Amino acid sequence: MGIQNIEHGTRNIESRSKGRFKCVFHFVIRYSLPRPPSRRVPCSIFLSLRPMEKSNFVDQIRIFCRSGHGGAGSKHFMRNKFTALGGPDGGDGGRGAHIILKGNSNLWTLLHLRYYKNVLAEDGEPGTGNNSSGKSGKDIIIEVPLGTIARDEESGKQEVEILEDGQEIVWMPGGKGGLGNSHFATPTNQAPEHSQPGLPGEEGWKVLELKVLADVGLVGFPNAGKSTLLSVITAAKPKIADYAFTTITPNLGMVEYRDGKSFCIADLPGIIEGAAEGKGLGHRFLRHIERNSVLLFLIPADSPDQKKEFAILVNELEQYNPELLNKQFIIAISKSDMLDEELKAEIAKELPADIPHIFISSVTNKGITQLKDLLWKVLNEPQG
Repeated sequence: MGIQNIEHGTRNIESRSKGRFKCVFHFVIRYSLPRPPSRRVPCSIFLSLRPMEKSNFVDQIRIFCRSGHGGAGSKHFMRNKFTALGGPDGGDGGRGAHIILKGNSNLWTLLHLRYYKNVLAEDGEPGTGNNSSGKSGKDIIIEVPLGTIARDEESGKQEVEILEDGQEIVWMPGGKGGLGNSHFATPTNQAPEHSQPGLPGEEGWKVLELKVLADVGLVGFPNAGKSTLLSVITAAKPKIADYAFTTITPNLGMVEYRDGKSFCIADLPGIIEGAAEGKGLGHRFLRHIERNSVLLFLIPADSPDQKKEFAILVNELEQYNPELLNKQFIIAISKSDMLDEELKAEIAKELPADIPHIFISSVTNKGITQLKDLLWKVLNEPQG
């Protein structure tokens, strides 16, 4: 009914004046059409239309940062009804806002910063008369997980490293405010006509890189049983399946030891031969083991050659960073519930004599307690 009435009404008033045509036409639309139903769409529909992220673990982001510029100093002279020719009273400009990095132990990824491509701090306000300084810009505090490193993208230089909870470091200082003309009065120049401009802030493309802080890092081929071991000795619930590269992002867990003691262990994605050339997941996540004190090599008992597999893993670590070879190594033979004592003895002969080894089974919990004891002992022994 509404649409028909509108068409009929427009035909009847075509010959009328232009202004009246508009008024009548709007009147017909407003009162002829029925009130449309509510078109509110649940937020869940919009969320479902957004592209899903592949992972919630983000360990590297690129952002443009600019700290605030300093405010200009004021060029002003005192003028009031009691003072006709007063001296200079220009105030200083306000400081530009800093960009500060703050450590937060409750964060474990840089996901919350993924969609902040530009971080622009406030500029300082200029000074005014009566020696009034301008307002300083409000500092921006960026909370990051522990182990975050800030680098300059162009030079690659490391600028800031956050290692403690609550640690605050001024990453990009704001520009200093300029001095007002009251600072330049001298006996020979009692009415200076100049003041200082504020100093510019810093700006540029920056890279925030997260290196997970863990005491022990799990290293091994895909399907070596790393995620299963993590789920057994910690409360973590990593994805476990019978295909390669089940773990595509690092997983962290806290190992509860005796007398309320604990240590952190990190499960890293599997490494395969040729990772240095980009095979598999490459070396993308190996940065996380640079901070680990101990590297636990997990080699399955059903591997055709445990010695060769260990040599491949060590070689890949060496190609990524030779300094990793200076860390303490421990070899754990997983899935050992399928081995008898004779096979264990044969495998033990092939392993390096100077590296401690242990046979474990995450399914039967065999050797798990001994593994915790060994890890705790190596973690707390003095470094030579």
